[in-house]
Amino acid sequence: MSEAPAAPPTASADRAGGIDLLLRPPQPRAGWRLLPARVAAMCTVELQKLRHDRTELYTRAVQPALWLLIFGQTFTRIKAIPTGGIPYVDYLAPGIIAQSAMFIAIFYGIQIIWERDAGILNKLLVTPTPRSALITGKAFAAGVKSLIQAVVVIVIAALLGVALTWNPLKLLGVAALVVLASAFFSCLSMTIAGVVLSRDRLMGIGQAITMPLFFGSNALYPVSVMPGWLQAISAFNPLSYQVDALRGLLLGTHAHVALDLAVLLVSAALGITAASSLLGRLAR
Repeated sequence: MSEAPAAPPTASADRAGGIDLLLRPPQPRAGWRLLPARVAAMCTVELQKLRHDRTELYTRAVQPALWLLIFGQTFTRIKAIPTGGIPYVDYLAPGIIAQSAMFIAIFYGIQIIWERDAGILNKLLVTPTPRSALITGKAFAAGVKSLIQAVVVIVIAALLGVALTWNPLKLLGVAALVVLASAFFSCLSMTIAGVVLSRDRLMGIGQAITMPLFFGSNALYPVSVMPGWLQAISAFNPLSYQVDALRGLLLGTHAHVALDLAVLLVSAALGITAASSLLGRLAR
């Protein structure tokens, strides 16, 4: 004879299961699962800002155009800086790409101070999203914004006759370098914001460090022509590694691309860690 079917669960068991679900809310997703969604959301916000207001994009294109048109063309004629046999304007173009991206990212901390003043930051911190995910999202949003600026500079350089590569894989590497370096500089800005807690102070410090970072790198001239003390500073300047890799990819010059990429990866990771640790102080 076949066995009798099992008895259905009682109503009390159903009620017990429902009460158990009410007493134990669903566990939040792990931070590593939230990170891609947060990064994508922040990047989307930045792209929407540019779509609604392209004024910033146009105005920021003026300075790199002047660097390439005036400084680059003039020093190409003078031939005072050794560039390894390539025209100076070609040598300068990767440095201006890196400079333009840095100038966007280095003031990114102002936005997080504005979010604190508007009460947005406190609302973000009470969500289950880890602080590192918030900082990473903002950092790579700055990278997307800088990447758009880099495309503008590349177009200007191409119009000026700069002999850039159009290899898709190398251009993908250029994009990765711009995003990583911008992530570091934006995290540096957010770290400073967590220390000074004021937009005015952050603006002053940002203006004070941008030009030393730029002139203390190989963006304008080779490291070999620098005095010894400046060479030491350049060795610790992430901008130098970004410019070196950009020249290697865009112009085909000798470069340590693997080392440069590793330095930028470590710098971005350290920047995210530092900014994340100070995010709670900024929100107080």
